Amino acid sequence: MSRPSQSLIVRGVAGGMLAGLVVALWFLVVDGIAGQPFRTPSLLSSALFHSAVGVVTLRAVVAYSVLHFGVFAVFGVAMASLSSALPSPPRLLLGVAFGLLLQEAVFYSGLLLSGAGGLGIVPWPHVFLANILSGIVLMAFLHRVERDERPFGLAVLRSHPLLSRGIVTGLIGAATVAVWFLVLDLVFGRPLYTPAALGSALLFGASEVTDVRIDLGIVAAYTVVHIVGFVVAGVILVAVAEQVERRPQFLMLATMFTILLEALVVAALALGADWVLGTLGVGSIVVGNVLAVSAMGWTIWRTHPRLRHRLQEPFEVHV
Repeated sequence: MSRPSQSLIVRGVAGGMLAGLVVALWFLVVDGIAGQPFRTPSLLSSALFHSAVGVVTLRAVVAYSVLHFGVFAVFGVAMASLSSALPSPPRLLLGVAFGLLLQEAVFYSGLLLSGAGGLGIVPWPHVFLANILSGIVLMAFLHRVERDERPFGLAVLRSHPLLSRGIVTGLIGAATVAVWFLVLDLVFGRPLYTPAALGSALLFGASEVTDVRIDLGIVAAYTVVHIVGFVVAGVILVAVAEQVERRPQFLMLATMFTILLEALVVAALALGADWVLGTLGVGSIVVGNVLAVSAMGWTIWRTHPRLRHRLQEPFEVHV
């Protein structure tokens, strides 16, 4: 094996182990907040190795940890190989894509193939955030050890205006929904109930109204999920808008994405916490998301003068 190949493997394994550590620490904190330390690795060990589900045991935690870090070492080598093969790899984007696509696919495929089921074992927002964080940490590590002089963190947004505009657009949408439900909660005399209910259901497995705890930790955890989701949606909306600038025929795609975004929110609630729909009211959720999409659309409209000009021109749509 050549020396460059050995160096690549060492970098990949180190980066993968670091990313795996980020995920492990994330779930250690989440389980600690829920008052059940090491619950997640124990549950996943029981599911994957078909052992009895019960109290947390050292054997179950160690067994899953070995598998966990082994898989992440392989992930690290794969991403190090990809990073070195590309002439100018956009590592921040690769990190997010790594978390959202590769890790999500492998995690849920492993659960399904083991016969353990999918979304019910670990709340999907936990997995979603942990995977994004680990992907970014992995690519940040590779960026540093490869001595890349280009910016990686927030500074990279200067050379990627689509990302910066998408993030701002997503933050505006997130703030719109947050303010809407804050007003509703204040009107009904229950401040912060909505994020507490959604956080309790989607992040901590609450199954009924009596399980809802209005706790700042739960509200903060859900707020992170809320912001990340809207930022991703904002980036996609801006990307679609810029396609419409070049080809007005993509307006249909933008409309379909907006409808899909609304449907996904309601579907996610229906799958993860159907009782929350009854508590909050489907109408209030729909109105909140329509307000958010409208605010995001207005932001895109104001920041894309070329888009306004192109949409005022007649165009043909070929079916």
